[in-house]
Amino acid sequence: MLRNSNSKGGLGNNRKEMIVAVVFVCFCVVTIEYGVRVTEAEEYFKPFNVTYDHRALILDGKRRFLISAGIHYPRATPEMWPDLIAKSKEGGADVIETYVFWNGHEPVRGQYNFEGRYDLVKFVKLAAAHGLYFFLRIGPYTCAEWNFGGFPVWLRDIPGIEFRTNNEPFKEEMKRFVSKVVNMMREEMLFSWQGGPIILLQIENEYGNIESSYGKGGKEYVKWAAKMALSLGAGVPWVMCRQQDAPYDIIDTCNAYYCDGFKPNSHNKPTIWTENWDGWYTQWGEKLPHRPVEDLAFAVARFFQRGGSFQNYYMYFGGTNFGRTAGGPLQITSYDYDAPIDEYGLLHEPKWGHLKDLHAALKLCEPALVAADSPTYIKLGPKQEAHVYQTDVHPDGLNLSLSESRNICSAFLANIDEKKEATVTFRGQRYTIPPWSVSVLPDCTNTVFNTAKVRAQTSVKLVELDLPTISNIFPGQQSRHHNGIYYISKSWMTTKEPLNIWSKSSFTVEGICEHLNVTKDQSDYLWYSTRISVSDSDILFWEENDVRPKLTIDGVRDILQIFVNGKLIGNAVGHWIKVVQSLQFLPGYNDLTLLTQTVGLQNYGAFIEKDGAGIRGTIKITGFKNGDIDLSKSLWTHQVGLQGEFLKFYSEQNESSGWVELSPDGIPSTFTWYKAYFDGPGGLDPVALDLKSMGKGQAWVNGHHIGRYWTRVSPKSGCKQVCDYRGAYDSDKCSTNCGKPTQTLYHVPRSWLRASNNLLVILEEAGGNPFEISVKVHLSTIICAQVSESNYPPLQKLVNADLIREEVSANNMIPELQLYCQEGHTISSITFASFGTPRGSCQNFSRGNCHATSSMSIVSKECQGKKRCSIKILDSVFGGDPCPGFEKTLSVEARCTSPLSVSFFQEAVSSS
Repeated sequence: MLRNSNSKGGLGNNRKEMIVAVVFVCFCVVTIEYGVRVTEAEEYFKPFNVTYDHRALILDGKRRFLISAGIHYPRATPEMWPDLIAKSKEGGADVIETYVFWNGHEPVRGQYNFEGRYDLVKFVKLAAAHGLYFFLRIGPYTCAEWNFGGFPVWLRDIPGIEFRTNNEPFKEEMKRFVSKVVNMMREEMLFSWQGGPIILLQIENEYGNIESSYGKGGKEYVKWAAKMALSLGAGVPWVMCRQQDAPYDIIDTCNAYYCDGFKPNSHNKPTIWTENWDGWYTQWGEKLPHRPVEDLAFAVARFFQRGGSFQNYYMYFGGTNFGRTAGGPLQITSYDYDAPIDEYGLLHEPKWGHLKDLHAALKLCEPALVAADSPTYIKLGPKQEAHVYQTDVHPDGLNLSLSESRNICSAFLANIDEKKEATVTFRGQRYTIPPWSVSVLPDCTNTVFNTAKVRAQTSVKLVELDLPTISNIFPGQQSRHHNGIYYISKSWMTTKEPLNIWSKSSFTVEGICEHLNVTKDQSDYLWYSTRISVSDSDILFWEENDVRPKLTIDGVRDILQIFVNGKLIGNAVGHWIKVVQSLQFLPGYNDLTLLTQTVGLQNYGAFIEKDGAGIRGTIKITGFKNGDIDLSKSLWTHQVGLQGEFLKFYSEQNESSGWVELSPDGIPSTFTWYKAYFDGPGGLDPVALDLKSMGKGQAWVNGHHIGRYWTRVSPKSGCKQVCDYRGAYDSDKCSTNCGKPTQTLYHVPRSWLRASNNLLVILEEAGGNPFEISVKVHLSTIICAQVSESNYPPLQKLVNADLIREEVSANNMIPELQLYCQEGHTISSITFASFGTPRGSCQNFSRGNCHATSSMSIVSKECQGKKRCSIKILDSVFGGDPCPGFEKTLSVEARCTSPLSVSFFQEAVSSS
């Protein structure tokens, strides 16, 4: 995943075991089985070979156009994987893609972890069991906003090592791990030629962005990496992304917002888009980026229009940076990425649905796409163009249903004007194309999809109150605020973290040691402590001259906190920033303590092993009577981590760490541990902790590390009320959440919860109020859709028919409005319905001058009480034409509820 580089392609400038889920139904724990059983050495496909030509990957002798869904397995729990894969397939994906995370799999050199969230084999097998192919990006450098770019920190301690260049120690370690992964996949029979799903592998990752930093060594390293990968005998093609000098037998690929202009470095290689950035990452204290689905669909359609054959969404599901896996600098815990499936595993509408329709339209074009060697280009206007894929083929060679030869033709009509729609003539017919959009014509005649016309529903995600139960451990512990919010507990325990050197494992040396050399990333925290002698003459000097001594440090990353005699007097946040802090000493000896913190290790760029952390350069105190004090030569005592970390205060077994009951009037401000017990919310909806009342720290539930939290506020400016999809996208274009904390809700996977007696442990660094922490459920309560007579029909009906053979009835070409609620919910009410000329958008609909009076009753009858419904956009459905001569639109807003949640909430309210 690229951090900061210009795109070189297209329009943009940017770069089986049983799976068991625990379901809480009131106070009972019920287990349900879901997913697909995975057995040892199962043959998921008939063994097939994978090759390629200039046009596409060739699977079992047939060219394939493929849609890939990026899902990083450690950013979800194994219990979530089957549902995520199933939703990807339902959305039109053919392939599941993931990086491989070296530091998760080999946290200690030679000690491997392929269990739990790191059970890569299970994840690959689950994809195969759903009938999907697999694209495994081994790297082993990932970037991915993942801690240290996926490298294990122990790697930097190997003598003589230099990462990602022609360096023998690095190449030896890299080959050892890549070989480990390839051999594991082979042993598990997971390559295509073994009957497995893996059709594509990746070595290295976006190295072309930094290759020049390494000179000749970089060029030699690229050749070596390619040769090493091919020597492993995986038997499927390898790619290198953003690598223009990829060797002949490695496919170079594109990563960007737009890749329609990308071409590989050889005519013998297909055009592959390994990372289509459908959103962007977020850092603490920044706005939340969003990419409009109209622009995303436009980018995908343009890619296939102009010769692309394989496209992977980065990300299709982003997930969560659990624990301390978030990268740096300052990556947040959520990795939602504005993806089609949100962080909690719910469909992000209309993004998921609109892309599903796009994929269905593209699938209708696949026979022509794979049959033609190249498209015919036709200029339709100043900024309008067509690409036509046409050929005479024998369909048996394309695995089609017909038995005779025929002419196959599919076309894409593009309007790349950013402002105006255009009416063009194509093959004797006139077509109107909205600005910045592509129309898809699978038969070169009928438009079945336009990227700017969204038919999919909008789902408004809400975080509802937690539907609390009463704890069996502390009766009556959950409290209700006057505004109706249920907080997690009114009974909290607390213990204080010492703000000084606390362990016998501390050591004293002259000068400041580099942070990572000491911590080995076993903790975010490193304490440095020294003693400063202050004479009476120094005090008098400061008073007479009205000055104070100042601590000056050349460079600090990511966070520095400064304590004098146990009192916090200053802090700094940044990436290698200079720090100047005024000090106030007492006569005699004063303890000066510095605490450096990492908030994710550097995950992108050249020489990241040398970036380090903590304090860099000269450190001194100025302003003493007899001159500056060079603290770089002073004796400093170093202490790794916090006492609570090493005593495992977050563990369920830890009951003897000096915990005392917390008084609401006596909340400590810095470095305090809190714990409380809470009951799991009823129902099946995803769960989140609301930590907006806290400052900065980390959280655990039942011993599982939820991640870092921080209520750092984003800039007040830079967000727009309306996001215009037209024109090239960048990560600042459609930002939201200005002037608010970047993240306040933190995902707690259902599988980590019990029905009751869940232990929440909080490490608070900066001050906060745990009494206002609440547990909430994440769900789509409001759903809306708006479909007009000119919209395209439901694509699935066309996929099931044979459009090219003209077996599509007129009934199948009628637009429909479709609504659905998430799993476990039904449409409980219709809050707005109007067939005619309604105005506004979701949550802001209003009637226009034309309105069919039967709208509400018709929609309510068709939808209320159902999980999903559909209504044809026809005058006859609504009792006649309410306004002849005008194009009619049906706009609907509805509410989804869970019967279980409603009854559960009523029970909780009455019991309180």
